[in-house]
Amino acid sequence: MATSLATDQTAKGNSSSGEHLSEETADFYRRTMRKLEQAGVRFLVGGAYAYARYTGIVRHTKDFDIFVHHRDFDQALDVLAKAGYQVERTFPHWLGKAYEGDAFVDLIFSSGNGIAEVDDLWFEKAVDEEVLGVPAKLCPAEEIIWSKSFIMERERFDGGDISHLIRSCAESLDWDRLLQRFAEHWRVLLTHLLLFGYIYPGEAHRIPARVMEDLLGRALGEVRDPSLLQGVEGLCRGTVLSRSQYLKDVEEWDYRDAREKPVGEMSAKDIEVWTEAAREEGVA
Repeated sequence: MATSLATDQTAKGNSSSGEHLSEETADFYRRTMRKLEQAGVRFLVGGAYAYARYTGIVRHTKDFDIFVHHRDFDQALDVLAKAGYQVERTFPHWLGKAYEGDAFVDLIFSSGNGIAEVDDLWFEKAVDEEVLGVPAKLCPAEEIIWSKSFIMERERFDGGDISHLIRSCAESLDWDRLLQRFAEHWRVLLTHLLLFGYIYPGEAHRIPARVMEDLLGRALGEVRDPSLLQGVEGLCRGTVLSRSQYLKDVEEWDYRDAREKPVGEMSAKDIEVWTEAAREEGVA
């Protein structure tokens, strides 16, 4: 049952109008977008607004996700600080925040594991939309799938979001770009595609056969030829999926943390700060 983006038409009015928000909060979000636009800072809207656009599923969340290129992150914070907002570099390797009273926006230029960094392609493939009455661009579905696929915490798992995005967009997705995005993390993509076929058994055929053949072939190749796995001895990629559930592996069992450079994209300091926050939140 192909739906593509048809279902989003039902959600557009609800998801982009901000009917669930107080007028003060909605106005804060509008002013934030306009301030960035006036300053020439390119941005994309993600989170619940983009998710509703693609899937038709409306969620009322407490935050507003704005994605910017890494090189524009400091400028974006500076623009909002000059506008009178309180700003912070919450996690300097991927996230900042801007506050006005109890309302805030997340300024995102990567993912918590350092993998899904916002680059020019996010903007080239963005979707034009109107958010809270303001013309804006939304994060592409492919990049949302890419960044969400790695969220497998004990307290949060975004696999349902991935399945809903595939259900709504399978025929319009750029599957080659998805394969390129996941790169050496292709097993994560394969996991979600297998789950999709389990969740929607009558729709498994909507995933291109060539994609499944490619990924399953890679997996089978590694089983048949262990020499393909050279260089990954003692490596734990569990930390890429969860900042808390594999700490014992890297802290006590002497596995190498796949997040840390040169294997991953995070510094030892970034990992320390990210882990300490998980402990303070009681999830590690």
